[in-house]
Formats: sequence, C-alpha cells, structure tokens
Amino acid sequence: MGKTKRVLLLLFAVSLAAMLTACGANNKAGNNTAGNNTGNAPANQNGQASSVESLKGKKIALIMQFNTGTFSAQYIAGVKEQVEKFGGTVTIFASDNDLSKMASNLDNAINQKFDGILIDHGNKQALQKGVEKALQQKIPVVAFDAALEIPGVTDLQQDDQKMAEMTLEKLAQDIGGKGNIVKVWVAGFAPMERRQVAYQEFLKKYPDIKEVAAFGNANNPQLDTQAQMESVLNKYPKGEIAAVWAAWDEFAKGAANAIKKAGRTEIKLYGIDMSDEDLRMIQDKTNPWVASAAVDPTDIGRVQVRYLYQLFHGDQIPAKVVLEPVLVTRDKLPEQTITTAELSKYVQGWGSSKQGYVDWMKELEQ
Repeated sequence: MGKTKRVLLLLFAVSLAAMLTACGANNKAGNNTAGNNTGNAPANQNGQASSVESLKGKKIALIMQFNTGTFSAQYIAGVKEQVEKFGGTVTIFASDNDLSKMASNLDNAINQKFDGILIDHGNKQALQKGVEKALQQKIPVVAFDAALEIPGVTDLQQDDQKMAEMTLEKLAQDIGGKGNIVKVWVAGFAPMERRQVAYQEFLKKYPDIKEVAAFGNANNPQLDTQAQMESVLNKYPKGEIAAVWAAWDEFAKGAANAIKKAGRTEIKLYGIDMSDEDLRMIQDKTNPWVASAAVDPTDIGRVQVRYLYQLFHGDQIPAKVVLEPVLVTRDKLPEQTITTAELSKYVQGWGSSKQGYVDWMKELEQ
C-alpha cells in the first residue's frame, strides 16, 4: 500500500504541474502571437519562431475600403516599401467605399491563399466572418483604423481624439475662443467617431464657439465638400464664419478650395491627416488651411507591415497599437515648398517611426 500511495502522489504532482503551466499560458491572452488559439498560424510545425530567411517571399494582400486621395497613396507606398524590403510582394484589393465589396475582396484573398492580410478601414460587421475564416486557415491579419476587436487580430489606429483635440485647440486659440464655425465630418467610420467625441467635448469647453453648419460625404469627398461649402458661404456672408474644422484631409481640400475661390480670407481652416498635397496647401499663404494634425501615412503603412511580419516570426504583439500624431502649423514651416519626407526637419516627431521594428528585421532587410 505504501508503494501505491507514493505512485499516486507522484501522478498527482505531475498533473498539478501541467495544470499550472496551462494556466500560465492562458494568462497571456492580452497579446497576439502567430501560434495562439485564436487561429493565427504557428510560425512552423513545432509552434516555434520561424527562421528569418524563411520569411522572405511572402505574398501579402492589402484590403482597402477606399483608396481616395494622396493620403491613401502615401499609405500604400509605405506598405509596399516595407514589404519589398522584407523580400515580399503586395497585391491591393480596392473596394470603392463599398463594404460588401470589401468583404468579398477579403474572401478572395483568403481563397487565393495569401500568406498574410492587411486591412485598411472597414468595420467589424462587414469583416468579422472573413477575418475569422482567415485566422482559421492560419493566415495572420493586422488591421488599420477598422476597430475590429477580434481576438488574434492587432488593430492599429491613429490617436484620433488627440488629433481632433490638437486642431480644435489651435482653432479656438486663433479665433479667441468665440465665433461661428463649420464642421465637415461623416459618421460610420471608427476614426471619425473617435474624432467626434473630442469635437463634442470641445463645444462644451468653449460655449461661445457655435456650430452653424455641419455636413460631409465620404463618396467623392473633395468635390462634394467644395459644393456644400460654397452653399454655406452663400448663406453666411463675410464676417459670420470664423473657421472651418474638417475631420479628414479630403474634406479639408474641398472646403479650402471653396473658401479660396470665394475670396473669404477671414476664414481659417483646420484639418486632420497629412500628405504632400496637403502640405503644399498649408504652405500656401493664400490658402485658408493653416494647421493639421496627423501621423505620417507612409509610416502607418510601414508599421502595419512590421507587426504582420512579427506574427509570421512567432512574436507576441499587442492587440492594439496607437500611433502618436503631431500638429503641423503654417508658422513652423519654411518659405520654400517641402514634402512630407522633409517635414521632420521642421516638426518634431514626424516620420521615421520605429514602432513595430525589432532587431531580427535587420537580417530580413539584407
């Protein structure tokens, strides 16, 4: 009997150790890995980190809700640049602001057996089924500005509330905390909803700043905004509007064109996002656009790719990555025209982000 008891005690100790090990592993649920139980693919058959050399030649699908304007063009350039440095290729699936088409594009990418998927905008309702299918097939997914909140998927987002706060505070400062303003904004997009939160708080903070008009359309945004802004300017003659706040650079471009065309030099414009075209407009002293808060769109693309490759490598990555913005104002810029590639010389914190970059990537880039 004594021998039997010793055997039973030994078996109990082994079982207890196994249970504790499993609990310890489950406590890491806040991070995504390429081999977790949410469906992301293990880096190799043993669930261990892949060799760096094996990560070359990956085929990446970029699923975009829309690819309108120069911001999107520079974002795509960042994605392509980083993937090509890592020895891979990118195929772009444009969805023309049609969520049904975006879901279909995602399904097509899965069926074509891409190695990894990047998502640009969209929402959980449209994409959850497809994303979960990708994870089940061990295809890692990293999203930007989609607010998917699906286990196993890392969501990148700009600090939208902070960007809105930066531009709105600059607006309030420039108009002395009082006056009529126009808002150009549209519902239905995760980053827009976050920016709207800051805008509502702004109106509470500055009761003497009044919104007299609000509009916005994500379809053909620049031309639609220009037409609607022209109507607002006709309704409110000179001196009755102090400023315009545009929650997207495509909106800002349309509003700026209308204001400039009407000769309404008393109106200043404040936007969000930044591209080379936007920067040229802000530098133009005859243009009403005087400030914008943004993250370098090229950097966004690079950072998103780096986190996808971390999943390929078997690294643990956070479920949410927040990209820090900066405020770009005309008074900080030089007289000569510059591009966003040169902006870091004049605006601290712009460009050259190292977020998502880890040491083993140096070997991959060789």
